[in-house]
Amino acid sequence: MKLNLPKDFIWGTATAAHQVEGNNTNSDFWLLENTKNTTFVEPSGIACDQWNKYEEDINLMADNSIQSYRLSIEWARIQPSEGEFSQEAIDHYKKVLDYCHSKNVKTCVTYQHFTSPLWFTAKGGWEKSENVDLYIRYAEKITKELGDYSDMICTINEANLTSCFAHSFPSYPAGGMKTLMPFVSEAAKSCGSTLENFGPFLFGHPFKIRDCMMEAHVKSFPVIKENLNHDQPVGITLSIMDYQCVEGGESVRDEAHKESVDVCLDQTKNDDFIGIQTYTRHTFGPDGIITPNLKTSDMLVMGYEYYPESLENVLRYVSPKINCPMIVTENGIGTDDDQQRINYITTALEGLQRCIDDGLDIRGYFYWSFLDNFEWLFGYKPRFGLVSVDRDTLERKGKTSLEFYKSIIDNSN
Repeated sequence: MKLNLPKDFIWGTATAAHQVEGNNTNSDFWLLENTKNTTFVEPSGIACDQWNKYEEDINLMADNSIQSYRLSIEWARIQPSEGEFSQEAIDHYKKVLDYCHSKNVKTCVTYQHFTSPLWFTAKGGWEKSENVDLYIRYAEKITKELGDYSDMICTINEANLTSCFAHSFPSYPAGGMKTLMPFVSEAAKSCGSTLENFGPFLFGHPFKIRDCMMEAHVKSFPVIKENLNHDQPVGITLSIMDYQCVEGGESVRDEAHKESVDVCLDQTKNDDFIGIQTYTRHTFGPDGIITPNLKTSDMLVMGYEYYPESLENVLRYVSPKINCPMIVTENGIGTDDDQQRINYITTALEGLQRCIDDGLDIRGYFYWSFLDNFEWLFGYKPRFGLVSVDRDTLERKGKTSLEFYKSIIDNSN
């Protein structure tokens, strides 16, 4: 497969700290995973042990022509308690980012990817606007410490995701999933909080979290830029599925777009880029979301439809609504069928090529994910990786899809 892309187009891959590093014991998700009667199918545990194996992973990226690594900094490691910044953790991330550069792999650094310090979540987390300043102090600190090691920065990952949930699941509870999941209340009690004041991402009030995270992005953006020495690009990533409709569902689809996507895009006017993250489509009818027909749709292990065409459709939807370039910061498929992964990448990139041919400003593509990793409530069963990880030995092994991705990069630049 050969694509005709700009010479400076960025080819990358991505992971997130909690999903690959292991033993993230000071985070809110660690508590949630290990609370009695949790809905997580298994705890993250040692994950892929990338905390210790990062050189091996970065070497594998470099050997396969990957030009940029999107990774996240784990806030819970940097600030294990409210008044404490861990210089040991900061120095570790300096080593990781420096090693990337030593292998000619650029870095796209995400400051917050789902997980937060437990102390932050126990005092309301992302449900309370007064906590925004806590994130800004963290963002300022790591920009001063790690800014020179970062080629691009994403403030927050998928700040709009919970508002997407509110439109994508039938009868989604107004107060968030925590109101239906007793284990969240137990987790709150165990850390001295209450269900009302416990605000974990994914489980909390969908629109309070969206608004709080977007406020944190808007307010942290100038702080980050002021503390960078090389004016590296700074943006945010958003979860944007391909919203479609059947006859009569137009207004429902449009409302979903408005509340989960457009309201966030409107707050990115000063950003250097928007990170686009899409995996599938959602179809709406007059009464809301329509569940795909299991007999005619190719359903994936995480419960959504195989639909790589979503990337092209989302890029075309977003482009006229923003004033900055787009970067595909996540796109991929969880499957045990590696040929299906290759087919997915092929179709998605063919659509991306058509968008660029039509003049859309798209600067890069990051496949999610580099490793088979911890996929939140689903545990280790969904396998998104270009590289398999043996759950017993943690041995890495590149899949055929990694060879395929390398061939695309080599033939397109």
